Amino acid sequence: MKSAMSFDKVLEYIEENLYEDICLDQLASAAGYSKYHFLRLFKETFDMTPLEYVRRRRITESARDLADTDELISQIGYKHGFNSKENFTRAFQSEHHICPSEYRMTDNSLKLLHRNKPEQDALTLVPTITVLEPFSATVFQSDEEEPARFWNKYNCGGFSKRLSGGTAQMDYGFSVWNFEQNKLDYYAGILTEYAKGNVSGTIQLNVDGGLYAVFDTPKADKYTFVNTIRRTWDYIMHEWIPQSAYEYLGDCDFETYRECSREFSEQIFIHIRKRKES
Repeated sequence: MKSAMSFDKVLEYIEENLYEDICLDQLASAAGYSKYHFLRLFKETFDMTPLEYVRRRRITESARDLADTDELISQIGYKHGFNSKENFTRAFQSEHHICPSEYRMTDNSLKLLHRNKPEQDALTLVPTITVLEPFSATVFQSDEEEPARFWNKYNCGGFSKRLSGGTAQMDYGFSVWNFEQNKLDYYAGILTEYAKGNVSGTIQLNVDGGLYAVFDTPKADKYTFVNTIRRTWDYIMHEWIPQSAYEYLGDCDFETYRECSREFSEQIFIHIRKRKES
């Protein structure tokens, strides 16, 4: 309880001083801990250092200004605590793997760190159970550990319309288990039947079809969309599957979304089969 109360004070202190120089000693003092004890507890709680948290908060707020204002990129960088346009660009690119100018041009959804996360109602999602026929998609393989960062590249690079030849198509993101390397591979692209444009650098991914649980992510906006997707996946894996009448196969799941729709809700398809009665 003490640590939770202390971190509330620390997060409040960060927000009040977000654009000032903030050091570890100040944050530890606000929490009432020694510097080293505070650093250990903060990393255990937030999976990042306090100063990394501050940096990500600044980048989140700068993303809002990039999308919602006409301020110069250099001015936005200075406003959010970066001492030069170059330092701001490096920090933004390190976080999202795209430049501030690319983000401003496409205004795509980003994985952001929001202020003192508000209390959220528990998710209760009821999927549709459906049988899919086999299909194929023309896709790029992700070179990122996080799918969100690969989607940043995909959207800012105009990959969807490049594949289609200029028409707006539904985009697919596939999580495919690589049995040879014992790891998950991620791919993004469109259905092969609509891939009438430049398909260089792609592969054809064949999906066998079968029984799927289809979830609609809760409505969001461009700032909360990526986190809402992650929250929905967590609900599916940790709550719905263990309590359902189905087994999770884990060989090929996918999500569908049309970025240009600006609807900020996607469908998630989970490959399943009926549990055997014991």
